[in-house]
Amino acid sequence: MARKPEVDRRKFLTSVAVAGAATAVASEATGAAVDTTQSQPPKPSALRPSAAVAAAESAVPAALPHAEGRPGSDFMVDVLRSLKFEYLATNPASSCRGIHESLVNYGNNERPEMLTVMHEESGTGMAHGYSKVAGKPMALLFHGTVGLQHATMGIYNAWCDRVPIVVMVGNHLDAATRPPGVPTTHSAQDPLSLIRDFTKWDDQPGSLQAYAEAMVRAYKIAMTPPMEPVAIALDAHLQEHPQNGEMLSIPKLTLTSPPQGDANAVREAARLLAAAERPVIVADRAARTANGMRGVIALAETLNAPVVDQGGRLNMPTSHYLNQSGRGGALVGQADVILALELTDLWGTLNTFVDNVQGTRTSRLKPNAKVINLGVGDLYIRANYQDFQRFADADISIGADAEATLPALIEAVKAEMTAERRAQNDKRADDLRKAHAQGRERAMAAAVLGWDSSPVTTARLSAEIWAAVRNEDWALVSSDFFQSLWPHRLWNMDKHYQFIGGSGGAGVGYGLPAAVGAALAHRSEGRLVVNIQSDGDMMYAPGALWTAVHHKIPLLTVMHNNRAYHQEFMHLQKVGNWRNRGVDRAHIATTIRDPFIDYAKLAQSMGMLGIGPIEDPKDLAPALQRAVQIVKAGDPVLIDVVSEPR
Repeated sequence: MARKPEVDRRKFLTSVAVAGAATAVASEATGAAVDTTQSQPPKPSALRPSAAVAAAESAVPAALPHAEGRPGSDFMVDVLRSLKFEYLATNPASSCRGIHESLVNYGNNERPEMLTVMHEESGTGMAHGYSKVAGKPMALLFHGTVGLQHATMGIYNAWCDRVPIVVMVGNHLDAATRPPGVPTTHSAQDPLSLIRDFTKWDDQPGSLQAYAEAMVRAYKIAMTPPMEPVAIALDAHLQEHPQNGEMLSIPKLTLTSPPQGDANAVREAARLLAAAERPVIVADRAARTANGMRGVIALAETLNAPVVDQGGRLNMPTSHYLNQSGRGGALVGQADVILALELTDLWGTLNTFVDNVQGTRTSRLKPNAKVINLGVGDLYIRANYQDFQRFADADISIGADAEATLPALIEAVKAEMTAERRAQNDKRADDLRKAHAQGRERAMAAAVLGWDSSPVTTARLSAEIWAAVRNEDWALVSSDFFQSLWPHRLWNMDKHYQFIGGSGGAGVGYGLPAAVGAALAHRSEGRLVVNIQSDGDMMYAPGALWTAVHHKIPLLTVMHNNRAYHQEFMHLQKVGNWRNRGVDRAHIATTIRDPFIDYAKLAQSMGMLGIGPIEDPKDLAPALQRAVQIVKAGDPVLIDVVSEPR
């Protein structure tokens, strides 16, 4: 068969552009006026329809009448700047084009700087991770109903994790002025109803002044514990049309002081703690800042009480002898007074639940044990989504921010404690130091099991990363739950920013975007940021790799590539056992194989250095050493490690 002559694509496009330009010049030279009031019959094109469309879309657009006056979206940018947003993540679209243009040209893409994300859920995850490190929100700008639907899982994660993010969503509210077709399809009377059950506050302002007040109010509400997402719908008409001489002002932002515990309730809690023979502190999201960690340490040392850190944040240094997290269930069962600090699931802490057909439940509490619940969980709660968990009994319930209340509680405990009780508490110290050291020794002994095996064990994976970063100012920005908590068991975590917890809502797709956002927040501090990345989670949002490269965000991503959704694999095994059907088919629809994914090549396709896949554990240390140097120089790197399941 004779081959068709090949067409040089570049020459072809050049010829189209020249032809279009020549036509424009000819029209200008003749001075012919175009009567836009009369319909003109279309001239037949010599180009095929697809080529004609391509030429029209790539040509310089015809001049349009200039809009008079200052556009409303310029004022919107002034409002964002007054709130000192550093970054705004967006996936662009038409309902946001007015404020997008103002951010770029009027705002010069500075404070906030726009971050290009490949998916709205990725942008929301980035804002989630950023906020937990920076201690303030990132702004998000998404398109209409469809963009918001993409973002919902990320927003729900932030809701469950009590993280402040500010979501802005474009919308064409007035049906009489909105463009037909897709813009109408992507509009809604009440777009934020999609997320109202898992946002703290939302608004759809109908004027620029209302927008200013709504944004300042939203920021203030988001930053008041319990910190949660907020959302504002931006009407496209307000963005694109001039301000019409309105007298506009931006309200002053004054953040609300976090709610502190009632003085009488704090004193009552202090009396119980000071008199306790076996007090236990259980903390989940108590330490948002360095002050929060210092408060947990000070209270624990005042009481010589063991701390069970549940990992919502880094509440207690892993090297501190009072950190007894590895034996939390036993300690709760022995306690006469339990202090719960910002717990997500108090019921699950006080009870055991066996995941069997019967759903067996037993209380951990010994008779007459007292429970003090200190946190903001009861201050703001919604009915539909069950993130608040089962109802748990408490003897004292203090609805207040734990971090803000700890200083008063510490002083009250000191005032209540007798010299005799202090001496008795001091006697616990040797036993607790011994228990901590023994836990460390057991972890080290367990870590070397299967040291040279392939796939690489999660213990060796974690140990090799620790060896590579331990002398740096490092931060781990991923959960280590799926790696059997090995970083918590092996690494010395003693700064609050070295661990930021997990997703909150357990929504898959959080890990990589959140790591990129957290790394962005760490970038100004020059920290070496590590993300131990689950493989299934990666494939929900791989475009976040591109965002890290494009915006030069240094991040070391080490793949925990176990080639499966292993949590679900184990669930299928469990149910197969319940029903006496065996476990040999548990791999169906739970494993990532046939073909395996090459994550190093995936990273390379987005401009990032990708190393691997590594199957021989001896290759891991050299790869990490190389990667650390590249990340320290300012670039992201991904290492693909074929790993054991957990």
